[in-house]
Amino acid sequence: MGSVKDLEVLEEPSGERCGRGRFHFSDRYSVFDWGEMPDRIEGKGAALCMIGAHFFEVLESMGVRNHYLGVVGDDGVARKLEEVDRPCDVMEVKLVRVLRPAVSGGAYDYSVYREAGGNFLIPLEVIYRNSLPEGSSVFRRLKEGSLRLEDLGLERFPEPGERLERPILDVSTKLESTDRYLGWEEAGEMAGLSEEELREMQEITLRVNELITRTVEPLGLANQDGKVEFAFDEERKLMLVDVLGTPDECRFEFRGVPVSKEMARIYYRRTDWAREVEAAKKEDGVNWKERVRLSPPGLPADLRKRITLIYQACCNAVTGRRYFDAPPLPEILGELPEAR
Repeated sequence: MGSVKDLEVLEEPSGERCGRGRFHFSDRYSVFDWGEMPDRIEGKGAALCMIGAHFFEVLESMGVRNHYLGVVGDDGVARKLEEVDRPCDVMEVKLVRVLRPAVSGGAYDYSVYREAGGNFLIPLEVIYRNSLPEGSSVFRRLKEGSLRLEDLGLERFPEPGERLERPILDVSTKLESTDRYLGWEEAGEMAGLSEEELREMQEITLRVNELITRTVEPLGLANQDGKVEFAFDEERKLMLVDVLGTPDECRFEFRGVPVSKEMARIYYRRTDWAREVEAAKKEDGVNWKERVRLSPPGLPADLRKRITLIYQACCNAVTGRRYFDAPPLPEILGELPEAR
């Protein structure tokens, strides 16, 4: 399925009904849309699975539709979290059709979505932003002119690390070789969405954001930004899909220290490989990987170990259960200079 988790199809979806499948969360990780990186982060897959399951179960209790059916342990049965006592790295979900845009002359054609009806993945990622940490794409886009202050509801150029008075929502492509930011009107036209459907997606995203923030703030974490994905079910009702609320889908911070795969991004941004990736994307937005000659280096052992503990401790803290033998987050992060 992707660079960090694999999909097992149990029942194929059709135009009339959802299917059923299982996400197998791996210890792989990805940065900069590259795909699988050269090393592993131990326990990451199970941590992401359990965090995602926790948020899906809470959202279900709030009446927010999603595709989650349960986590799967050694007995092969999908169960809710209250029925398991060990971390699982498999999640059972409803499956929808994935309708891919055609590629012609280096451009994407989304006409398939105009008559799609229901039961399909919406080819968009919706991003919420509560603050603008250093490294946020917003700064680059503002400087390039592809994003305007008025698009964000801001009157002045923001400072790195600035906390926003209210969340802002962004939208990007989901199924292209590199995520591409869109205006909301363009996104709606591309995916064949009505104004009402766009508004509902935005409202659900704000509810998800509020839940995640409410969950992690007592842990000392700032919920800086994150992404969610949507699909239509058979009746063309919106539901949340993929996974959300994890350190891979969100950017969390503990007193100046990233608590997400941003720690890996920060390391890789300093490498020649990352600079070559950035240059290749500017030259060719579709086939950029073919232009990259260098291979990504592995993470330093001490950084990989710290990221491993962060994923495991974050899972324990968010779920309120000690699934992993990891120290509390403040103990892992509090000794770093940035956290003082």
